[in-house]
Amino acid sequence: MMRWMMAALLAIAAPAFAQAPLEVREIGSLHVGGRIATLSGLPQRQMTFSAGAPPVMLDPNGEFQVEQMYAQYVKLANPRARFPLLLWHGGGLTGVTWETTPDGRPGWQMFFLRAGHDVYVSDAMERGRSGWARFPEILPGEPVFRPLGEGWSLFRLGEPAGWNRDPARRVAHAESRFPIAAWDQFMKQGVPRWATTDRQIQAAYDAYVQAVCPCVVVVHSQGGNFGFNAVLHAPDKIRALIAVEPSGAPDEAADAARVKGVPHLVVWGDYVAEHPFWSRARQNIERWQARIREAGGTAETLDLPAEGVRGNSHMLMMDTNSDEIATRVQGWMAAKGLMR
Repeated sequence: MMRWMMAALLAIAAPAFAQAPLEVREIGSLHVGGRIATLSGLPQRQMTFSAGAPPVMLDPNGEFQVEQMYAQYVKLANPRARFPLLLWHGGGLTGVTWETTPDGRPGWQMFFLRAGHDVYVSDAMERGRSGWARFPEILPGEPVFRPLGEGWSLFRLGEPAGWNRDPARRVAHAESRFPIAAWDQFMKQGVPRWATTDRQIQAAYDAYVQAVCPCVVVVHSQGGNFGFNAVLHAPDKIRALIAVEPSGAPDEAADAARVKGVPHLVVWGDYVAEHPFWSRARQNIERWQARIREAGGTAETLDLPAEGVRGNSHMLMMDTNSDEIATRVQGWMAAKGLMR
């Protein structure tokens, strides 16, 4: 048995940190990255911003701060981890992914704080508290919005035919670990996203790494490719990368030898083979992992069904066994020497 798996199993058996009181040194936030954009030639118009307020002329021209990124941090009085842990969310979502599960349980932010990490939770450029800019003048294209039913299949709760607007008539995978009754609550977290802003998002993440690292990064879904590339851009700053169901990987031109000193772990849930998008995505990820290993690096996989853990959706950090999965990830980090 791999050393990190043994550490994980021991931690599952006796998670001493699970209910320990938190002693917090600091809670704060920061914005990083971005640029000044200038608009001109747009028409002015009269607006009333609040009922009962006098109208004003709105001039949409001028200089604007755009493409910045927001992160909140919680720093412990006595962290047991050697480096802060950065949690990066997926597409159409924000840092809320990591905070509280849709059915009200503590999320991975709290889990890893209790495990001894300083934790940063961010909203990618154009999401949440990072804000977004005028489009298409500054952000190219237009925002994409996710319907309630799209994620049912994309996030692997069930087959597309299993979706129904009536919660009582929805059909999930038989062993699904997602809290099905909280699906509508989860979808309240959805925000607009763009399909044309990867360059700007990557630039903001790279600025974030420069501002707060050395660190360990945990990414999810769309955040996966940004995390893989962030390691390529700053292998001296990121001490490990944990990719939870990443949806994309670096292209063929990427130099895997640059990241051979940074251990990678990829985590997969269940039903991947039954959903063509995810089976193709996993093939791409495994090719990137193989290239890292060929270059002499570490690129391991935590395949939960292969470990006998069935029913996990794409939203592993929200599934009913989310703490068990986090414990395995914590065991891997401990085995890699990332804890004091």
